[in-house]
Amino acid sequence: MCIDDGRVVSNFVAQALRRQPMTVYGDGKQTRSFQYVSDLVDGLVTLMESEHVGPFNLGNPGEFTMLELAEVVKEIVDPSATIEFKPNTADDPHKRRPDITKAKEFLNWEPKVSLREGLPLMVNDFRKRVFEDKT
Repeated sequence: MCIDDGRVVSNFVAQALRRQPMTVYGDGKQTRSFQYVSDLVDGLVTLMESEHVGPFNLGNPGEFTMLELAEVVKEIVDPSATIEFKPNTADDPHKRRPDITKAKEFLNWEPKVSLREGLPLMVNDFRKRVFEDKT
């Protein structure tokens, strides 16, 4: 994942590593679901090796508010990290959570890596890249 790709997880991690406030838009109660790349790859391979034809949702249905995500990032990256609230955009969806019922039923697939397991792996990668860029 690119450090500055504009997605909330990469934004929060990069901001916390750089000792910048994590930017939360709106009240932070909007939800998102996050998936570790190995789960997506496993789901795609499982789908390709099956006789089933899509579409299939291969996401992680674990749902977190933006404030919950910010707290997990603080816990993992820097407990002294701060949060800065900014006005939300009008088109920001309040909830994003995939329904993986079809993948579970037909592919016997579901994600295995939780946010709390995958995020530290991402942070380690980002930490190397953020601090290597400064040298």
